[in-house]
Amino acid sequence: MNALLTPTPLSAADRCDRCGAQAYVRATLHGGGELFFCAHHARKHIPALRELAHIHDETDRLSATPESAELEGR
Repeated sequence: MNALLTPTPLSAADRCDRCGAQAYVRATLHGGGELFFCAHHARKHIPALRELAHIHDETDRLSATPESAELEGR
């Protein structure tokens, strides 16, 4: 059976394989293995990986307002 698993959220401990910055994109290769990218390197490398990997993209978190900022605005 080939079950598709829900990817775990990326954390601050996940680092870009290219530069070491916080990773916001995970590419899970169809042949096995994972690659992590910051938003900058994801924009550069992900187009070439789309056919070779499942892409889990959390770059929308970069433009989200932190919950603490919403509370301070009250």
